[in-house]
Amino acid sequence: MGVTYVKEVMSPEELLEAYPLPAEHKKLKEARDAEIKKVFTGESDKFLVIIGPCSADNEDSVCDYINRLAKVQDKVSDKILIIPRIYTNKPRTTGQGYKGIVHQPDPEKEPDLHDGLIAMRKMHLRAIAETHLFAADEMLYPENWPYISDILSYVAVGARSVEDQQHRLTVSGFDIPCGMKNPTSGTLSIMLNSCIAAQSSHTFMYRQWEVKTDGNPLAHTILRGAVNKHDQSMPNYHYEDLVLLNEMYQELDLKNPACIVDANHANSNKQYYEQPRIVSEVLHSRNVSDDIKKLVKGVMIESYIEPGNQKISEHIYGKSITDACLGWDESERLIYDIAEKL
Repeated sequence: MGVTYVKEVMSPEELLEAYPLPAEHKKLKEARDAEIKKVFTGESDKFLVIIGPCSADNEDSVCDYINRLAKVQDKVSDKILIIPRIYTNKPRTTGQGYKGIVHQPDPEKEPDLHDGLIAMRKMHLRAIAETHLFAADEMLYPENWPYISDILSYVAVGARSVEDQQHRLTVSGFDIPCGMKNPTSGTLSIMLNSCIAAQSSHTFMYRQWEVKTDGNPLAHTILRGAVNKHDQSMPNYHYEDLVLLNEMYQELDLKNPACIVDANHANSNKQYYEQPRIVSEVLHSRNVSDDIKKLVKGVMIESYIEPGNQKISEHIYGKSITDACLGWDESERLIYDIAEKL
């Protein structure tokens, strides 16, 4: 048989019972979620900055980073809502390499999904306790959603998952915003079809149950660039791209049309230092077009304490072991620059 059953992991109910979100933090999350929701419904003109490491690989450095973000949030709260990235699952194009803290709580040891779920939960809870900020994560595995459904304020579905039926149907049961990225091919209609599915009600099988969802009116698009047949990066954050997406939205009966622009990945050709320039162009496009300003609700930025990335064996504190990120100094300046240009 090609599958070996290694060991049974704890259920979501067991994990939440062992590591609960305190009642006072539940109230804080309700208030924060309401603020974020108003951005997508158009009731608030605040701008979202979804920012943080490519992969949340170390609890101490990730929480250090988010504590720094919290201090900046206090200074820009009149214009910006910061959502820290705590990405605990890392998609791998070939299936090889570090897959995130859920798989490997210690990147230099063998996978341990049981301990990984605990490490993921503890990191999120610590970040909330220390900063009162509630994070974004990528839903790489729909079955993992119940383990963190009570602590996330934002979810992204990646370029390789956006066409998957189970991802789309699972998102339709969320009550928080979920961004659907364009696929690696860049086809905008696929991304928009994913939003249509996510905003609709569905009946399907989930965790051995027949479930029915209400649909998620906060499902929206994320532009992350594309890759053509020659493996060349094709950005899609330019003014013309945003105009086209807005026109396509107008032809559809989608609730709360919205877009987040991912400044890294294929939009930057993975040149992390290009992110401030890309964000600046997006802000300029918003400032010269009311339609684009209404559509583009925020940006997504990969950022950590130290700039660039490293091999797992190098042990440089606060430096990415996956995709290269902006360093803290550049990131702090960028957030203040965004606030000035809004």
